Amino acid sequence: MDDDRQPMFNAPWPALLIAVVILVVYGAQSFLPAEQILPRWAFSPQALEQGRYETLVSALFLSGSWPHALANSAGALAFGTPLARLFGGKFAGAGAFFLFCLVCGALSNLGFALVHPGGQMLLVGASGAVSALMAAASRIIAGRGGMGPILSAPVIGMGIAWLVVNLLVAVLGFAPGMGDAPVAWEAHLFGFAAGALLAGPFAWLARRDISD
Repeated sequence: MDDDRQPMFNAPWPALLIAVVILVVYGAQSFLPAEQILPRWAFSPQALEQGRYETLVSALFLSGSWPHALANSAGALAFGTPLARLFGGKFAGAGAFFLFCLVCGALSNLGFALVHPGGQMLLVGASGAVSALMAAASRIIAGRGGMGPILSAPVIGMGIAWLVVNLLVAVLGFAPGMGDAPVAWEAHLFGFAAGALLAGPFAWLARRDISD
């Protein structure tokens, strides 16, 4: 008899790796004094004005709490899986996937800085990148496994839903499970927009052969 059972973890390795990295890094971060880690590696508009551009990326690997890390890890796995599957697990595909996450995450932080120039609020977490993965996944839904158009029902519907959720977070001032930690909802929206716009070019990049 053929065994048709599916493996418990059927996610492509790039999406699984990002989910694991988020948890492992926060596990290490939790043993270190926050006053040493956050001022140096978290992102803020003020840090950007000071020329500390590395924080655009370094902040993506930090988290504010275990619920924060778990939520971003789960989101990266859920929304990253269709994109990583589309891109493929070889060098070009995996490289495009990781670069997509880093670029969109950095752009989400830049978007926050545009809204709050000179602000001192420290941002940590991969939620901007996860929002980009959400947008990319909605384009794949629109394309029925391929890269669908930006102005499609799944993308617009997901975008409106995500906008409503983040506006509620803005009104409430917090997200359930996050305690008193502020939520940079603006970064989420910029991340979604970046993901919707850049998923197509990165899909093209993923199909490029390393020998081209």
